[in-house]
Amino acid sequence: MASSSTSPALPESQTFTTMDKDLEAIGGHCQYTYCNQLDFLPFRCESCKGTYCLDHRTETAHKCPRAGEWAAARRKAAALSSTTNSANPGRPTLLTASQCSHPSCKTYINTLNSVGVGCPTCNRQYCLKHRLREDHSCSTLIPIGARPSTGPTQAEKAKAALGRLRVWGKEKQAAVLPKPKPSTAASRIIAVNGLKRTAKGDAKVPMDKRIYLYVEAEANTTSSKLPKGEYWYSKDWSAGRVLDAAAKSLQVENVNNRGGGEEERLRVFHVELGRLLEFGEKAGDVCANGNTIVLLRGVGPAETK
Repeated sequence: MASSSTSPALPESQTFTTMDKDLEAIGGHCQYTYCNQLDFLPFRCESCKGTYCLDHRTETAHKCPRAGEWAAARRKAAALSSTTNSANPGRPTLLTASQCSHPSCKTYINTLNSVGVGCPTCNRQYCLKHRLREDHSCSTLIPIGARPSTGPTQAEKAKAALGRLRVWGKEKQAAVLPKPKPSTAASRIIAVNGLKRTAKGDAKVPMDKRIYLYVEAEANTTSSKLPKGEYWYSKDWSAGRVLDAAAKSLQVENVNNRGGGEEERLRVFHVELGRLLEFGEKAGDVCANGNTIVLLRGVGPAETK
C-alpha cells in the first residue's frame, strides 16, 4: 500500500504542483550565527554558498570565511576570456569594432552585424557600401604607411589642370569668335538648339530664365560617377548654387559647406572666359547658352578681377 505522504501523479494537462501548506518550507533561514531569521527571499553568498537574510547578505555582514573568492574567480574568468579573444583575432567582436574610414560614414565595422573590407590600395578599412575604390575616392588618398611620394601633390595637380583649362579656354575663345561666313553662326545656333533638346535641369525654372551649359568634372582633381553632362540652370542663380547643382548632377563629392581648407573645396572654371567664377556671380551675367563650365578641386579661390 502506498504511503500517504506520496505526492499524487500530475495530470498531463497540469504544469505545476501544489505547494506544501507548511509555511516553514517557504524561503530559508539565515545561516549567520545567532540570527536564524526566516527570509522568504533569501540571498546566497557566491563565495561560501551559504544562505542569508537581507541584513547579512554581504560578505562583510556575515563575516564570510571565503571572502573574496567569488571576485577572484570572476577576474580569472575575465582574463581567460580576453586570452581567448586575442588568440582568435579573426572573429569580429565589439572589442575589435571600428568606424568606416569614409569621412561621411558612421557605420561600425568588424562586428557581428557588419564586416569590414580592407582596401589594398589605400590600406584602410571600409563598410560594404564604401568597399569599392570608386566609392571612397581611393585615387585621391595617400596610402597608410606609404613613404612620402615624390610625385606631384594635390595642389600641383590642381594648378596643372587649371593651366590646361586656361589653354583650352583660349582655344575655344578663338573658335567662337564671329567669322565672316554665315555658316559659323548658323552652326552655333544648331549646336545650342541641340543642347536645349538634350539638357536636363530643374523643371521649376521658367523657360525664359534658363541658361544651357555643358558641365564637366576635371578628372585629375575630382572623382565623379558621370564625367560630363548637359544641363540648364536659372540665370538668376549664383555661381555657388550652380556649383552645388552641377556637383549633385555629376555625383561629385561636395564638401564646400562643411568647412575645411581650399584643397578640398570645389570651384567653377568658365572655359570661355578662362577664369574661375566667384561664388556670388550670377550665372546670367557671366555665362551664355552653349558655354562650358568645369568643376575643379583644390585650385584655390578665384583670382581678383
